[in-house]
Formats: sequence, structure tokens, C-alpha cells
Amino acid sequence: MHNSPAFCAGCGGKLKIIFADGRERPVCTNCGLIAYLNPLPCVAAVLVRDSRVLLVKRNIEPGLGEWGLPAGFMEWGETPENSLRREVLEETGLHCDSPRLLTVCSEIIEPYGHVVILGYTAHVNSGEPVPGDDAAEAEFFDLDSHPALAFVTHKQIMKTYLSGVSNPK
Repeated sequence: MHNSPAFCAGCGGKLKIIFADGRERPVCTNCGLIAYLNPLPCVAAVLVRDSRVLLVKRNIEPGLGEWGLPAGFMEWGETPENSLRREVLEETGLHCDSPRLLTVCSEIIEPYGHVVILGYTAHVNSGEPVPGDDAAEAEFFDLDSHPALAFVTHKQIMKTYLSGVSNPK
């Protein structure tokens, strides 16, 4: 199993893959605790200014050298919206506000495994992007002619955004 721990978080006993709770799972051979393998929550931002979308060029794997939405993992104790604001600031130097959930999607992305990405749109305040954190570049591109996106989920989020722009509610 992907990223399966070897030892029990409860008692430190050895885990063994067995059929439990309707599927194969790591279960402690000592205390019987099931080590549930849950997806990692992430956020991604569609930030548009003057019909141009803000993208970042990744300077780390996965997707090294490829373009994507400002995105990243939620951290302990954060709301998705606060995670979004933090990730946008870390990767672009820009502040954003009024996040609105667009869609939720998931993907297997190595080396992390199963990730669930909450795709948002938000208002990006004035200023020019400055790459930071795990972004080599941060740049606005025309909505209809931007570089290919590194991740299937980022493509899905952009598609959802664009379908709402062409078919406003």
C-alpha cells in the first residue's frame, strides 16, 4: 500500500495489511488499531486580473519547471481559506481575499499519494507577483493562451472556472 506506515501510532506495534472495515488496510498486530490512509488536503487558487490568470512555475518536484496554479497543502489548524491566502502570499507575494470555492477534485501525485484539492477563485489585490517559496516564476497570462498546467487537477479547476465565466449564474 502507498505510504503505509510500518508501526502503530497508538502503541508502536507492527502493522500488517489485512482485510478490515471492507478493504485491505494496515492494522496493528498488537492492539488492533486500523491505520486509515487518508488523502492529503490541498488548496489551489484561480486568481484573475484584467482577464489574465496568475500562474507559478514550480521549482520543486512534482512538476519541476512546469506551470501551475498557486497551490499547496493545508497545514494543521488552518481553514481552507486561510491556507489559500498563505499559499498565494508565499508563492507570489500577493494578498488575496474573498475566496470562493469552485470545485473539489483529487489526484494521485507522487511522492505524496492521494491528494484532495479544493479549487478556489479569489480577488487578488494590487501589486506585481514576486516568486517565492517553491515558485521559480510568478506571472499573469491571458486566460485563453497560458502555458500547459502541470497537474490534472489544476486543469480541472481552470475548466470549472472558465465554464462559470462563459455561463455566469
